[in-house]
Amino acid sequence: MYGEEMTLVTLGPEGTFSHELATRLKDTTIVLKPTIHGVFAAVAAGEGDGLVPIENSEAGAVGETMDCLMRFDLSITAEMYLPVHHNLASPVPKEQIRVVYVHPQTHEQCSAYLERLGVPVIHTSSNASSALEAKKTPNAGAVLPLSAAAIYHIPVVDANIENNPENTTRFVRIAKSPGPGCPAGKCSLLIDPDTDRAGLLYELLGVFARKGINLTRIESRPTKRGMGTYVFFLDYAITGKTDEALYELDQITTVKRLGCYPKIEVPA
Repeated sequence: MYGEEMTLVTLGPEGTFSHELATRLKDTTIVLKPTIHGVFAAVAAGEGDGLVPIENSEAGAVGETMDCLMRFDLSITAEMYLPVHHNLASPVPKEQIRVVYVHPQTHEQCSAYLERLGVPVIHTSSNASSALEAKKTPNAGAVLPLSAAAIYHIPVVDANIENNPENTTRFVRIAKSPGPGCPAGKCSLLIDPDTDRAGLLYELLGVFARKGINLTRIESRPTKRGMGTYVFFLDYAITGKTDEALYELDQITTVKRLGCYPKIEVPA
């Protein structure tokens, strides 16, 4: 990824964790979109590769990313892990804050602190939007990354307010084409069962167990086709048995390959 000029489309405006991560990647022209769906649409239209959050260690899966992986014919080509720290920022002292603006994912990651703070919480579309609302609302605060507090010139009144000091968000790079062959790392699949029958999930997971393949994540999402129907997102470690497992899964149900990819270390 490095040493090669590329365009990276990610979630804006400036001050989001997605933007912060994109700025750490070298030789990259950054294009910001207001929503994760907008990032996927831009990548599908050929504007560049995309960078989106897919899960957080505290709040779990990012639903909009999962839904877009279902909807768009794109591939995951890399994953990155970003330690995430949140801060209460406000133009006024903490005791004068009467409302706090927070992105829903951020709220989940800072729920214990915000409960103790005891003021109304209003959800926003991004951490950057939280900053903008806090600036124009009297006696307001916002939960922000340090980069957003600096960009929007809002003083930090309490630092590192996340529930877990090890709070981390996993991001994935998405592209129109699969990446080059990857001897080590992970693969991701979307399984859309054609039928609803007893033992189907056991049968699907049994393929991986018999091949000795380590499943690193399984997540269900509604199919949007009706109540009680789900698709399954699976991540697993690459081994020499990967192709055999995929062949067996193809005989059982519908499988969409989302890509095999390496982990990229995030520059400090």
